[in-house]
Amino acid sequence: MKKQKICIIGGSLTALTTAVSLSKLDCEIDLITGNDNKNLNSSRTIAISESNLDFLKRLNIFKSINQQLWPCSTIKLFTEKSDQYFKEIFKISPNRKNKKILYVLENSKISKILMEKINNTKSISIKKNQKISEIFNSGLLKSIKYNNKIYKYNLIILCTGSESNLTKSLFGNGTINHSYKETSITTILQHNTLKNDIARQIFLDNEILAFLPISNTLTSIVWSIKNNVMKNNKLLMKRKIKSYAEKFFENVSFKTKLENKNLNFLIRNKYYNDRILLFGDALHVVHPFVGQGFNMIIRDLSVLEKILLSKTNLGLDLGSSDILSEFSKEAKPRNFLYSVGIDLVKNSFSLKNEYYKDTRNLIMRSLNKSNFAKSIFFDIADKGLKF
Repeated sequence: MKKQKICIIGGSLTALTTAVSLSKLDCEIDLITGNDNKNLNSSRTIAISESNLDFLKRLNIFKSINQQLWPCSTIKLFTEKSDQYFKEIFKISPNRKNKKILYVLENSKISKILMEKINNTKSISIKKNQKISEIFNSGLLKSIKYNNKIYKYNLIILCTGSESNLTKSLFGNGTINHSYKETSITTILQHNTLKNDIARQIFLDNEILAFLPISNTLTSIVWSIKNNVMKNNKLLMKRKIKSYAEKFFENVSFKTKLENKNLNFLIRNKYYNDRILLFGDALHVVHPFVGQGFNMIIRDLSVLEKILLSKTNLGLDLGSSDILSEFSKEAKPRNFLYSVGIDLVKNSFSLKNEYYKDTRNLIMRSLNKSNFAKSIFFDIADKGLKF
């Protein structure tokens, strides 16, 4: 019997992870990466929850990933007082022994590990530097034209992001979205050796600054600032980052250059259309301050993998509307509530009014005394919403 074919379009971390995950299926996979190799040279990092790490362990790449993971035992939240004095308002650690609050991993390193796995997987064929010229119906299947050739697929998965022309041309602008009018600045700092296992989040006026450990001598910075603050002044940005970092570390220097990215909020109304499934950032984009973007994608992938595995075993067509609808019905409500929840929390930490900030901080300090509340926060951050 001829095997079913899946085409995954995109060279992002989402596309690579999806290709490795779905290689478990008894089907053939074409991965069209175009010329997207920015992850291989990026200084960006991702935070992975304990539950999502369990999913990655099942991809048979854990031995390689385990060497690059950096565990964090605690998250601390701070607000800025006068003279750049930071006051701790919340602290959370795992509610079970031997658990970690999160693991931090550099995008470039996990991308290289996934590419190595893909290159050694017979069921995955990589199509690099290919520009898709057309996607159209071909009988019961869907066809893609690139390199002047036509290829037929049961299922096409778009991992090209929310702003790609391909996503917009096939699915239009059916989204709930808004701009935060902020830029995310990322870099990696080097510093003196210490037990570096605390992730820190500092809430400033118009800014959110995160310190994510990646080794005892390296810490990743994710700094969200308003677009009109220090715009295009990298020297001033570096000075300010260093001044903040020196509150926690000694002998601070920059290991990588500054990278920037505009920050937006997006929820996609429609997940699929005629054998084409949107995935990753094409479905939902949230503010990075809680480190849940990639975790949401992994949870979606876990659902998709489970559904497709069960349907493959029954010999069903993987691109049928019934199967894609099943994924949409399971993932969409949770993604909607989770995304809106993150957006509301982010906005509450962006309030400028001193009365609201004092009230917010008072609430956070009260919650900090409740182990029950912390347990709920940990479970939601670890596993997402379950219903």
